[in-house]
Amino acid sequence: MSDVIKLLPDSVANQIAAGEVIQRPASVIKELVENAIDARADNIQIILKDAGRTLIQIIDNGVGMSDTDARLAFERHSTSKIRSADDLFALTTMGFRGEALASICAISQVELRTRTRDSQLGTRLIINGSVCESQEPDMCPAGSNFMIKNIFYNVPARRKFLKSNEVELNNIVREFEKLAMVNHNVEFTLMNNGHLMYKLLPGSFLQRVTALMGKVFDDQLIPVNVDTTLVRISGYVSKPSFARKRNYKQFLFVNERYMKHPYFHKAILSCYDQLIPQDEQPNYFLRFTVDPETIDVNIHPTKTEIKFENEQPIWQILAAGVKEAVGRYGDVPSIEFDAEGAPDIPAYDRHAQVKKPEIDVDPHYNPFRQGQQPSSYRQQAVSNWEELYRNFENRKREAAQAVTDDDLQLLQASAPATTEAQPAQQSLLPDADMQATFLQFKGRYIIAPMQSGLMVVDQHRAHLRLLFDRYIRQLSQQSIASQTVLFPEVLHLSPGQSAMLTGLLPELERIGFGLTRQGNDDWAVTSVPSGIEGASAADVVAQVLESVEQGGASVRSRIMEHIALRVAESAAIAYGHRLTQDEMNKLVSDLLRAANPNYTPDGNTIISVIPTERISRLF
Repeated sequence: MSDVIKLLPDSVANQIAAGEVIQRPASVIKELVENAIDARADNIQIILKDAGRTLIQIIDNGVGMSDTDARLAFERHSTSKIRSADDLFALTTMGFRGEALASICAISQVELRTRTRDSQLGTRLIINGSVCESQEPDMCPAGSNFMIKNIFYNVPARRKFLKSNEVELNNIVREFEKLAMVNHNVEFTLMNNGHLMYKLLPGSFLQRVTALMGKVFDDQLIPVNVDTTLVRISGYVSKPSFARKRNYKQFLFVNERYMKHPYFHKAILSCYDQLIPQDEQPNYFLRFTVDPETIDVNIHPTKTEIKFENEQPIWQILAAGVKEAVGRYGDVPSIEFDAEGAPDIPAYDRHAQVKKPEIDVDPHYNPFRQGQQPSSYRQQAVSNWEELYRNFENRKREAAQAVTDDDLQLLQASAPATTEAQPAQQSLLPDADMQATFLQFKGRYIIAPMQSGLMVVDQHRAHLRLLFDRYIRQLSQQSIASQTVLFPEVLHLSPGQSAMLTGLLPELERIGFGLTRQGNDDWAVTSVPSGIEGASAADVVAQVLESVEQGGASVRSRIMEHIALRVAESAAIAYGHRLTQDEMNKLVSDLLRAANPNYTPDGNTIISVIPTERISRLF
C-alpha cells in the first residue's frame, strides 16, 4: 500500500488556520490592533472601505519592524512575544501564537509599510495569498501601516458567507469597543467610507466608557473597587433603575484583555436579585487584574474564553464587591433638610393643644366583646355586600353568554384556504369517535380527547397563530401604508448603530418608517407603518436593529412579522370568552392545518398533550 499521508503546503495550512483566526473583517481588526498595542503604540487609526470588504487599513506609531522582521512576521508561528512553552503561563501581551499575520495574508492582498524609530529608512512589503511579491526600501513614518485589501478574494465560499455591510460594520464596531475601552490611554480613530465614526482621545476609563457608549451613561454608573491579594477588580456597574431589556452593555476584562465568562456574569446578576425585573439585565464594565500565572488564555482561537485557577474565590469577591457598590449607591432618595424646598417639619411642643380626632364611634360598641361591631359599620357592610353580590350576579350572567356574532365572524375569517391536514399533525387529530366533543376549561383552554390521550389547546394563542399567518400573507401581497406620529420618539444610538441605521434608511422608508437625524447619533421616529400605532416606535426600530445585528431576517420581513403579531394580538379572542362546540371544533381544526400549530410566532406553546399513560398513573 502506497503512503497516503502528505504534508500540506504552507498556503493551504495558512488558509486552514485562517478559518480559525479570521472569520470576518472584525477578526482582522482585532488581530492587527492587538499587535499595535503590543508594539506600545499610543495612536491607532482604523480606516475602512465597504465595512472592511474592500480595504482595512491600520496605522500605528509603535516601535515598528526592521526589514527582516517584517518579512519573517508573516510566517506561521513566528512571534516576538514568547520563547518557550513556559511563557504561555506568564503572558503580558495580547498576541503570542504567531498565526494572525500568516492567516491574514493567506486570504487577502496585504501591503505593509513599517519603520523602526531609530532607522532612517523603512521597508515596503507586498504579499498576495501567502506569496511575497516584492520587498523594497521605503520612506515612511515610524511605526506600521497595514493595508488589507479584498478579504477572502481567493476563497469565494468564505466571502459569500459574509453578511451585509451594515452587519459587518456593526461587528467591527463591537470589536472596536472592546479594544478601545480597556486601552483608554491610547488615541483611537475609526473611519468608514470617509465618514469619521469615532475620534477617541486618551483619558480615564470612565471617560472612555462614556465616549463609546454615550454621555447618558455618565449618570447611570456606580464605581466598583475591590483590592485583594488574589484579584483587583475595578470599573463600573449600572444602577438598578437603568437595567435594560435589550441592547445592554456588558464588558469583562482581565489583564487588559476582553473575556467572556458566564460564571462571573451570573455573579453580577445575583447582586441585582429583587432589584430589577427578570427580563432585564444591568450594564457593567469591569476590569480584573490577576497574576498572569493563575489564568490560561490559550484555550480558544479567539482568546476570549479564559480559565481562572481561583475561579470560586474570585466569584465570591466579585459578588461581594458589586453588592456593596449597589447597596452604597442605592436609588432610595434621601431627605435633605437644609436644602431649599425641603418639607417643613414643626418642632415638638409639649404645651401644644391636641385636637380630638373627629371619628363617628358607636357608644355601645365594646371592642372586647367577641363578634360585636359598631352598628353603623355593620349596616354599611351589609349594604355593601348586597351591592357587591348584585354586581357579581350581573357579571356572571354576562360571562355565561355565548361569543358575539363579531367574534364568530373573526374566528371564521381566520380559517386558511387549504382544508387538508398536514401529515406531521396526524397524531394531534382528535379521536374519530369523539371529534365533536370539546370541553372549554376556565374560559382559557380547549380540551379534546385523542388517540394518545388528552389534547389541551390555549384558545387565545391558537387564534393568534391563525390570524398571524393570515396577516403575513396579506402584507406580502400589498404595500404597507405609513402613519404619522403625533409626538416623535427619539432613539439614542451608539455610533455603530447609527451607521447601521443610515444604511437601512431606504428599506425602512419603503415599508412605512420615517426617521430624521437630530444630531450626533440621535434619531427621531416621525412615522410608522400602519398597524403598530399602539406600539413604541423606538422599541420597534430597536428590535429591527437588533435583528440585523444578529444577522437575522431582512428588514422588511422583520417589520412585517412585527406588524402581523401586533394586529393578531389585539384581534385574537380574549381569555374568558365562551365558545360553542362548533366554534371550538373549527378553531382546533384550522389550527391543526396550520404550518406550525404548536407555537405562536413569539415562541409560546399552543398545544400540550397529556398522554394516556400519565393519566393512568394518576389512578
